[in-house]
Amino acid sequence: QVQLVESGGGLVQAGGSLRLSCAASGRTFSWYTMAWFRRAPGKNRGFVATISGTGGTTRVVDSVKGRFTISRDNAKNTLYLQMNSLKPEDTAVYYCAAKYLSSISDAVGGYDYWGQGTQVTVSS
Repeated sequence: QVQLVESGGGLVQAGGSLRLSCAASGRTFSWYTMAWFRRAPGKNRGFVATISGTGGTTRVVDSVKGRFTISRDNAKNTLYLQMNSLKPEDTAVYYCAAKYLSSISDAVGGYDYWGQGTQVTVSS
């Protein structure tokens, strides 16, 4: 079992940056593949980025390539999402998610544990 708490969301102008954090507690953090998802208004929850337990493998959705970077610090039990060059269409609630001893995945249904979400609003 792992508990996840996101932070770092807020209101930012287009072109700005934010760094989201996800603090994990419970079992050994490095045993979990981690991911970020987001739910925009009126849309389903969608994949943003994922990272393996060691941090050696990552994948991001095409719409954020070159702008968002996923990383993790296993010593601090924390997952990050650095978001640069933000656009209004990035406005959403961002969720971190974890799955135990599995390969990276962009499937919502593949993750067992979820945080409560943090709101990111990008104004034009």
